[in-house]
Amino acid sequence: MVQKSTIQLSQYEAAYIDLKPPDEWAAQGSPVLLFLHGFLGESSLWQSLMERLTNPYRCIALDLLGFGGSSKPKLKYTIWHQTAFLSEFIDALQLQNVILIGHSYGGWTSAAFAIEQANMASSVITNLVLIAPAGIRDDSFVGRYNYMRPVLWETPVIDWVLSGLKPLAKVTGQQKTYEQVAMARREFGKQPVAKSFIVDRLRPEDAIDTVEKDIHKISVPTLVIAGAQDTTIPLWHCETYGQGVSGAQFEVLPEADHDLIRTDCDSIAHLIKTFINIPSSRRYKGRHREGE
Repeated sequence: MVQKSTIQLSQYEAAYIDLKPPDEWAAQGSPVLLFLHGFLGESSLWQSLMERLTNPYRCIALDLLGFGGSSKPKLKYTIWHQTAFLSEFIDALQLQNVILIGHSYGGWTSAAFAIEQANMASSVITNLVLIAPAGIRDDSFVGRYNYMRPVLWETPVIDWVLSGLKPLAKVTGQQKTYEQVAMARREFGKQPVAKSFIVDRLRPEDAIDTVEKDIHKISVPTLVIAGAQDTTIPLWHCETYGQGVSGAQFEVLPEADHDLIRTDCDSIAHLIKTFINIPSSRRYKGRHREGE
């Protein structure tokens, strides 16, 4: 496991992994690849992909606010908390010529940040890679995790009840379900963002920070990668990005699911390298599947 570094921002601490290319002098002038993880993830999930890209690129993976080793304030989280955190992090490390790469929730953050940058005179973001990106309003998601709400109650009664159910779960063959609920109790207790998303987004009108209406403002070259077998982020969400961002390149990995940043590292690394090196005059828009 690569050691994380930390840096103090104005309010919060940011934890990150920084992999530099073997020949830093030769890599001068190359873009910096900045990776943003998905929901309930953290920066180390990118390590395999980063290792495939670290020559000739400097690769940095950030723990988003509320995740991993970064600060975990108790907030009513919106995507704007993440874009502000990301902006401060980029400024603190004095990064320029950044290719922003986001998976799922990190893809949502990346898109929202690119939208904000589009309104500025100059942008530090030169390219955008969205991998199974979230952030498209979908009212079918509302209430999906309501059954988890009792697990989040801040009372020791829940822990007593779970402790009492453990032997019963073993006898009735429900041990796996019990372990999943117990793990959720532990993890959501450590993840204020997850708790906020379940508690504070109970109605369709609570989705105030989705980006589908603004993705047309994204002005940097964009690559969208989707997994055809993804049951977490529906394919049409990715297609919305592919169709809404002008000139976006859209790729579908036929056998990939939502865990594609770990299971399909070689394919994704190849797509990213090819995308970075395509001259702007040859960029294309449309639906493509790997191998076509």
